[in-house]
Amino acid sequence: MTSSIDSELRNFGVEEEYLILDAESGTPSNRAADLIRSMPALRERAEREYFASQLETATSICRSAEDAERELRYFRQCASEAAEEQGVIVAGTGVPPVGGERAGSVTPKRRYFELNATMRRASAHSYNTGLHVHVEVPSPDAGVDVLARMAPWSPILLAMTTNSPIWQGQVMGFAGWRHMLGRSWPLCGYPPEFASGEEYEERLSRLIASGTLLDHGSVTWTARLSNRFPTIELRIGDSQLWAEDSVAFAVLVRALVDRCLRDREAGLPRPRVLPEMLTGANWMASRDGLDEGILDVVGGEQLPAIEFVDLLVDAVGEELARFGDEQRVSDFVSRLRAHGSGARRQVRAFEHGGLAGLLDLYGSEFGAGDAAAS
Repeated sequence: MTSSIDSELRNFGVEEEYLILDAESGTPSNRAADLIRSMPALRERAEREYFASQLETATSICRSAEDAERELRYFRQCASEAAEEQGVIVAGTGVPPVGGERAGSVTPKRRYFELNATMRRASAHSYNTGLHVHVEVPSPDAGVDVLARMAPWSPILLAMTTNSPIWQGQVMGFAGWRHMLGRSWPLCGYPPEFASGEEYEERLSRLIASGTLLDHGSVTWTARLSNRFPTIELRIGDSQLWAEDSVAFAVLVRALVDRCLRDREAGLPRPRVLPEMLTGANWMASRDGLDEGILDVVGGEQLPAIEFVDLLVDAVGEELARFGDEQRVSDFVSRLRAHGSGARRQVRAFEHGGLAGLLDLYGSEFGAGDAAAS
């Protein structure tokens, strides 16, 4: 993976986590291992997650949005077909709509058992499935600088990807309930500022040595430096209904990372963000999604959510043009403007058709290829 800031295209990757739900009851179904066994051609792209009712895939290192979308669509199609044969649905949603009151079945892996022992009952209902975007950075020092520069944009990034409004059969009044469930882990919310990559590593090592964290992989901030790749990893988004939305969001994040790196190279100062203001802004974004205002944590004013989206797209317009992603992101924003985030679509399906309508949304759209038509 190249690390040059002047690369024509900046490498990125997308991880998607999905929930496996019983096709009749909608409750989590512990079939991840069965699904993976039934997809021999995709085993290297499929992983079991913390619970046996969660499935994960990741793209290869990608340079173009088309490559990422092709991989995710193919995986989703194969997983959907395998799920139908087993009487389950693979769903792109941040939390299960029903059944979350039951403790999840931990996947039988040593590390997951260790995590479960550490977390005790705090993680018993962590059916949290997300969208993770990796974008290459030249160094850990550059990475922590990017994290700091991205912080003011984190509320709108969260709002755009809210897709978990229904929990235990109820509309929760939060577009992103997954964000709230994630607050039970030792590290939650957006990370604090770090002066350097060395400080980042030193502070995490102290947390691990103290027993607060099991290892680097258990860092559950909504953004972090990857412990496996030379990337920053944005983990703020819920799993998405459509692969197109996942990829469009990913290339928007890539453009933002590139913009932050160029601002760093130009010597522009980091924005000054009060941690409590950022925490509150992200809390409100998880509550309201795109349906209310988004707090500008630098200026201190609320802006209409879609106006904030437009500001973000304008801020990275040069990067989107250079990467060839302008039209893809424009189409994504048009969908958000017309239909809202996935949360609004889920609530609409639930209110019109109950649980059956919601499961139909998950099942019919998971492997679909035309989000704009929905």
